[in-house]
Amino acid sequence: MTFAHPWVLLLLALPVLLMWTVLARSAGVVSPADHTRHEERRWLSRVLTGFDAVPLLLLAITIVILANPQTLQTPKRERSLTNIQLCLDVSGSMGGRNYQLATQAIDEFTRAREGDAFALTLFGVAQIRWLPLTQDLQAIRNAMPFANPENQPMHMSGTAIGAALRFCRKNMMSETQSGDRLIVLVSDGMSADLGGGEEVAVGEELRDAGITVFHVHIDESEVPSEMVELTQLTGGDAFAATDSASIRAIFRHIDRMKPATFAPVGTVPLDEFRPFAFIALCLLSLHTCGLFFARYTPW
Repeated sequence: MTFAHPWVLLLLALPVLLMWTVLARSAGVVSPADHTRHEERRWLSRVLTGFDAVPLLLLAITIVILANPQTLQTPKRERSLTNIQLCLDVSGSMGGRNYQLATQAIDEFTRAREGDAFALTLFGVAQIRWLPLTQDLQAIRNAMPFANPENQPMHMSGTAIGAALRFCRKNMMSETQSGDRLIVLVSDGMSADLGGGEEVAVGEELRDAGITVFHVHIDESEVPSEMVELTQLTGGDAFAATDSASIRAIFRHIDRMKPATFAPVGTVPLDEFRPFAFIALCLLSLHTCGLFFARYTPW
């Protein structure tokens, strides 16, 4: 237990000094004064002394309460930041229904991960750093209509996943100082720059950078084996999605695989008046009872 105002405890010297006047008090005059020798009743003297000491004990407790006693609360926990980069394929085949599915899933995913930092990268053959890492997740949701594949220039046609992941890795390394690193890649096609062992090289680069990659394949076809191998090298996984229900389930699954974590950031002092107030109430009740039959009088 600690005290917010420990200097107030110096005032405890006052009830201690006054206590001496109670304990050292001599007996009063015996009444009636009939010159009869009375039997000494030490127990009664001690009871009366105890009752007379109660107000001083109440004063001492009051001083302790004014010193503001505190206990240290359970360590406060703060959400550990997860840096999530959404890598979205905006090639021509991602238009229409596929893009609507991706938009809905990203909207729900960002709402479920409030407190994390998100970035948005668009890619086709080239890459566009649409939004840097930000905790303003509404900015991510507002950007989705402008990222529509139908609004992209011609050089964004095609699918180069390997180059896009290397681009995301470079940005993630330069922008993140702490927290987990996560890339969620959403695409419907097969990459032209993976295969022949290149997927292993990209996966190892991302793993060495401490980045976990999840791939959401929005297509009726099977997930490309290159993407399965690449993501698993980083500790992530690849999933196939064909409708809104399945893609929402995938994002929920990713959220469970990489849940929000909390780290202790210190303890918080908590006022602790209850035990002292309870003791004071008991002493006050005892003193009130004593006033009816056990008061000290000088005669």
